[in-house]
Amino acid sequence: MIRTVAFALALMPVSVVADAPEPEGFREDAYRAPVPSTLAGGTVVSSEEAHALWSARGAAFIDVLPRAPKPDKLPEGTIWHEKPRLSIPGALWLPNVGYGQIAELTDAYFRAGLSKATDGDRSNPILIFCLDECWMSWNAAKRALQYGYSTVYWYPEGTDGWEFMDYPLEELSPEPEPPRP
Repeated sequence: MIRTVAFALALMPVSVVADAPEPEGFREDAYRAPVPSTLAGGTVVSSEEAHALWSARGAAFIDVLPRAPKPDKLPEGTIWHEKPRLSIPGALWLPNVGYGQIAELTDAYFRAGLSKATDGDRSNPILIFCLDECWMSWNAAKRALQYGYSTVYWYPEGTDGWEFMDYPLEELSPEPEPPRP
């Protein structure tokens, strides 16, 4: 019996999960790709751990999924409807802050959003997420650490992992962007 089970297990396909090394700086391309299993200075959390933090209101949840831009060459009179963002209830959506390089205006927007989420206290915990295998969330979490936030949770499975666990989702609107100069 034991040999039969061992033989059956040996014949099963092996799933190899790629684990990307942490870059020294920020990831600047191929944002949907295998991500590291670590975040230097931060804490990586699973879906269950993220849910426990959410249930206990133990961290401010920050969604960093980029916002789809309106196509430039839409015919005149075309009505543009953004795809709704289903996210973790109560999260603050700060789109476009997870790129490898961000403009000063985007940097200020991210800082202001984090300050709002933490009541200006960098010791208040934050949890940053996007989608599964999304470097945007890794970059944003690393950036928050550089800003001096002391308790940064990174949830690499993001809303894909959250939805897989059948946890609740709600439609979010992005935090208003600051006026352009």
